[in-house]
Amino acid sequence: MSVADRSTFKRRLDDLGVTVTEGAASECADLIDEAAGDPAVGVALGDGVAADGDATDATDATVALPDRIETDPTTAELRAAHTGVTDAELGVAAYGSVAIEADRAGTEPVSLFVDRHVVVLREVDLVPDMPDAFEWLGPRARDGSADVVFATGPSATADMGGLVHGAHGPKEVHVVLLREDSEDDGKPADSEVTGDE
Repeated sequence: MSVADRSTFKRRLDDLGVTVTEGAASECADLIDEAAGDPAVGVALGDGVAADGDATDATDATVALPDRIETDPTTAELRAAHTGVTDAELGVAAYGSVAIEADRAGTEPVSLFVDRHVVVLREVDLVPDMPDAFEWLGPRARDGSADVVFATGPSATADMGGLVHGAHGPKEVHVVLLREDSEDDGKPADSEVTGDE
């Protein structure tokens, strides 16, 4: 992931009205807590494979959800939730898209049945464009281990007239973009890009 990719991704998200908060992996729970409304449901931030092929370890205590987020919601809790928190397997800088996996943990419904979706994405999982995303997805699709939706911004439709947000998914999206803690030395304080919220 290059600085240009990160800049392109943030600019594209801003164009889509998506809020981006950046910070260190060790600040993940605090960043999510600030972004999530109540009530909130989520899925444990899972094991992943970075776009560069390196494994990421979700058991690392520095990348965690706040305690107030229900990670095993009932159907009623999911319906009542304002915010859903998931991680994204991959981000595509040129489109501002994130790859959301349909898995047994419930990542897809937690990302879709809420008014606000908070997406946690590691910078190392950001690729420049769709050919790179397909390179990442190809082996997983061939061996049947991946069922992925590429989501781009809040849900919107104009099927019945004017543009309506939230008809088929979240009205708001907030991306928490995580740096590796070792990259923080000498970096300026956290920054935030705010779209229409």
